[in-house]
Amino acid sequence: MDKNTIMDWLTAERLSLADFLDELEPHEWEADSLCPGWTVHDVAAHLTLSTRTTLLGTITGMIRARGDWDRMTAAEARRRAARYRPAELIEQVRATAGSAHRAPGAGPLDPLVDALVHGQDIARPLGRVREMPARQAAAALDHVRDSLFYGARRRFKGMRLIATDLDWSAGGGPDEIRGPVGDLLLLATGRAAGLAGLSGRGAERIAATL
Repeated sequence: MDKNTIMDWLTAERLSLADFLDELEPHEWEADSLCPGWTVHDVAAHLTLSTRTTLLGTITGMIRARGDWDRMTAAEARRRAARYRPAELIEQVRATAGSAHRAPGAGPLDPLVDALVHGQDIARPLGRVREMPARQAAAALDHVRDSLFYGARRRFKGMRLIATDLDWSAGGGPDEIRGPVGDLLLLATGRAAGLAGLSGRGAERIAATL
């Protein structure tokens, strides 16, 4: 996929996220997100990190976390949340919306996956609706399915995914999962919340494992 298109999508999604965060009430920032153990404030802080992370910082963080990527990511988000107020984080998201800088090891589509999925991590527990653009979500889902990082290959083994809101399908096998591409993306990244909009034997199989 053309990198300029990806950057245009990413910039627009980050700016939209900043506007969305600006609408939150003060008490909502302390609410739990879809990320276990993370508040909305933590997730917002995490969203400012991909344009600021360095290789040295990643190595140092991994050493502190004893090689555990998830532990490192959570610790960095919480440290940043403790350092910056919500208004400051919103402005940081806006200020670097068009930045092409990525965390070490990340591909061009990973920041878009981050923005799309974490937007839902914030919105859904708050009972807020945040629309996910279908074409962008489909591109992100294709990337997640092919990546070793997200675990989607194992999760969707023997399953066929079929989007109901655009012409998109992928995978093969006897068990189908049908639903909006945004919900498929959430499920591909390990979020059980995505199951709410999905149907099919594949969805039933995955529900039993999450």
